[in-house]
Amino acid sequence: MKKINYAKELNPAQLEAVESIDGPHLVIAGAGSGKTRTLVYRVAYLVEHGIKPEEILLLTFTRKAAEEMLRRASLILDERCSRVSGGTFHSFANSILRKYAKLVGISHNFTILDRADSEDAVNLIRTQLGFNKKDKRFPRKKALMEVISGSINRAKTLEEILYDEYPQFVEWAKEIEEVRKEYNKYKHAKSLLDYDDLLIYFKNLLVEHEAVRSQLARKYKYIMVDEYQDTNKLQAYIVSLLSAEHKNILVVGDDSQSIYSFRGANFKNIMDFPSIFKGTKVITLEENYRSTQAILDMTNEVISFAEEKYPKKLFTQKQGGKPPVFVEVKDENSQSKYIVDKILELREEGMELNEMAVLFRSGWHSHDLEIELANRNIPFAKYGGQKFVEAAHIKDVIAHLRIAYNILDQVSWYRALLLMRGVGTKTAEKLVTDIITQNKGLSLDEKMLGRIEDLDSLFKILKGIDKNKDKPVSLIRAFLKYYQPLLKEKYDDFNKRLNDLDSLERIASRYETLEKFLTDMALEPPERSIIEAGAKDKDDSCLTLSTIHSAKGLEWRTVFLIYAAEGHLPSYLSLEDNDALEEERRLLYVAVTRAKENLFVLKPHIDRSARSYFDDNASVFTRVSRFLEEGNILNKFFDLESPQYEADERADFTDPLEGRSAPDREFMDMLKDYFRYENY
Repeated sequence: MKKINYAKELNPAQLEAVESIDGPHLVIAGAGSGKTRTLVYRVAYLVEHGIKPEEILLLTFTRKAAEEMLRRASLILDERCSRVSGGTFHSFANSILRKYAKLVGISHNFTILDRADSEDAVNLIRTQLGFNKKDKRFPRKKALMEVISGSINRAKTLEEILYDEYPQFVEWAKEIEEVRKEYNKYKHAKSLLDYDDLLIYFKNLLVEHEAVRSQLARKYKYIMVDEYQDTNKLQAYIVSLLSAEHKNILVVGDDSQSIYSFRGANFKNIMDFPSIFKGTKVITLEENYRSTQAILDMTNEVISFAEEKYPKKLFTQKQGGKPPVFVEVKDENSQSKYIVDKILELREEGMELNEMAVLFRSGWHSHDLEIELANRNIPFAKYGGQKFVEAAHIKDVIAHLRIAYNILDQVSWYRALLLMRGVGTKTAEKLVTDIITQNKGLSLDEKMLGRIEDLDSLFKILKGIDKNKDKPVSLIRAFLKYYQPLLKEKYDDFNKRLNDLDSLERIASRYETLEKFLTDMALEPPERSIIEAGAKDKDDSCLTLSTIHSAKGLEWRTVFLIYAAEGHLPSYLSLEDNDALEEERRLLYVAVTRAKENLFVLKPHIDRSARSYFDDNASVFTRVSRFLEEGNILNKFFDLESPQYEADERADFTDPLEGRSAPDREFMDMLKDYFRYENY
């Protein structure tokens, strides 16, 4: 049997984490310090030292991450590691609830709503309650869902969420509470669970049924949690409950990379872990395998000013390396030109485009750069766009599959019915009432079916389905024959969308059951649309443009960080909130620790995106991000550049009316008034 020499494969801190078996452990894993490698070897170590794989639970934030870790553990030890239970909080909750559903008052046959479906359900209730007809502005479905979900994930009352984040809607607190109550009733009646419900019901199961909690604790004797800084309060409570009896829990994370509070992630979870689990052993991974020491010295200094942190100092065995470069340019367009010129220069030196990335705080920061890249024929992919399952045509097909799985899925019925030719809102409402409320199901009046050809066609398909036997791919093929004529009528670019539907078929072909397919489409959907990802240069790799949030966990040889200025990074929205300001510091830390060899931080001297109350074309002079001014970081750790670009034609343009007589100006003003845009 294979034996692993752990001391040879791991550095001392990693080895300490791997060999720590019993009791609570907190591993603070600095950026690029081999966190995943440590978890992989710990799985192998536990299995090699006699712990049954089935007794180990590995919780991650994506199923792909868990599968990759267990695959790697199997490669370094043996196939036993593949039998370790691994997955996301939501997928684990789903698997447990399917077994114990009755104990918490739900059907084991529940359907999972994704975020868009949840918003549609809330909108349905908003309309039924008449809140869409209020004289004053009542929050729309997206804001309502954010308030309801935010209350759960942040462990706050609705009033607290409204006061903190949506003060304009505080006056509607009672009505929003009513929407939430009706939304919960609606889900329960239709056997539907949203993402938050999976965690809530799982938590309730563990709290209210001690025998089940004890049974799960005996089954999963060793628990590991990845990216613990990204957990919300509910997730932290769940893992605490699961490990309450044996306390054999190891969590891994980096407090300095806690940047997802907008999703409900709670920075305090990782900071308070030793207080919750007394006697916690804290192990810090500080050896960095990614960046040069020059970059690490700067990042260490940036995070040293954080108000609350676990102390750590990243170091590397790598030799050499250039200091990071701070570039002050004239304006946004000069920033774009500098980056493009530098990219082309690096490419000539042999660096591929896919080894470079441009990072930014907000998606709109890259708009000017995107134009410049397109003008210079540099292919790029921007991350943070629409997900595959959020595309309307994909949601259409999945709605039909959900109806086949759960005839009571009201939101999916509305979507399917409103696609049909000759069916409007009122007809759809009547049909939903007949099918669901009056419990007629697929036994509608023949006259109604005769009047609506598409409805008749859909019913024939549904009546011929056996959801327990028919495979998802065969169901999709059946629905596509019916759906494609509707697709052609609804979308001008239907030919492009057909590629996505082919992809959906290929994905479905991997599944044996409709339940598993629909569950994965809700919990672990494919990341990017085929349409969105398709525009690549065949002869070249792609430059990455990404928000900092989307870049976490990734790395590139060269990184450009743009708009390192006050109001941009940190965002002006954070300036009045100290916790938010501290998270902005961590965002900067995440951005700069993505760079392996070259780091360029840029700031436009003039911000033309600024707008004042008096002049829509106002420009302001920017101030460098406060996080680079602290401790004189800019002068101590950066090479400073201030390139001078020649002014373009727009900058040199002078007023052709300057110095002319008054009648010329009056005539021009008259023309402007006469040829108003709205007249066209």
